[in-house]
Amino acid sequence: MSNKIIRLPQVIEETGLSRSTIYLRMSNGEFPQSISLGDRAVGWVAADIELWLEERISASKGRGANQ
Repeated sequence: MSNKIIRLPQVIEETGLSRSTIYLRMSNGEFPQSISLGDRAVGWVAADIELWLEERISASKGRGANQ
């Protein structure tokens, strides 16, 4: 498993979420937490974002099949 770190612009691009939505969902425990890269820099573990996306896709497809 890769420990690749991605920064906020890439997280926004990959998820389609806005910056404010990402931070809101993080505070609600609904999105992977960022990690500190230094005094003023954060990033996300790419594998955590990929897993979150897979879970959202699975949940969406499962919900659609039950309707």
